Amino acid sequence: MAAKLKQAAQPIPSTAPGELSARHLDVLDAAAALFAARGYHATSVRDIGERVGLLGGSLYHYIKSKENLFATVHDRALAKAAARINAAVAPLTDPWERLRVASITLAEIQLDQFSATTPLMNDFRLLPPGLQERLIETRDRFEALFDGLVQDVPLPPDVNRKIYRLALLTLLNNLSSWYRPGKMTPAQIGDEVMKIFASCRLLEA
Repeated sequence: MAAKLKQAAQPIPSTAPGELSARHLDVLDAAAALFAARGYHATSVRDIGERVGLLGGSLYHYIKSKENLFATVHDRALAKAAARINAAVAPLTDPWERLRVASITLAEIQLDQFSATTPLMNDFRLLPPGLQERLIETRDRFEALFDGLVQDVPLPPDVNRKIYRLALLTLLNNLSSWYRPGKMTPAQIGDEVMKIFASCRLLEA
């Protein structure tokens, strides 16, 4: 089962922290925070430079263009999310438990107030078309992680697994649109979501 997941979900390209200077990482972190808080269009390169104390030529040493910067920040955020999910499911062998834990982990990521993943992903439709095209491959690789997990679970033969996966990810990726802290934790919500989707297996008999 695990072999199928690894085969389907190729690693999301990201720049390892050791390959970047501390100053460059500061720029990426500042950009992620501003993009998440303000969105792509309301964030300027100057805003990012002022956040880290860089202007003029020094700033453009790290930022070639706003599009390139957003793509880098976006890809790093998804790479971190994918690594966290893979680490969470790695010790597990039961297909349904793997999908449940992956769903809970994604819910925790999406509802983390300090995570840039949700705002960056939700801003997608507002991005310039050329930038959207650059990000699609990374998103496809992230979704392939869940595709492998869904392929492993025993579902009734008349269930379309692609629609099943898309429905699950759409729900998990949009939790922040209605979630309010208090009654349930992100993990509990992720678990409840998976209870609904796991009910499909009851139809098998």
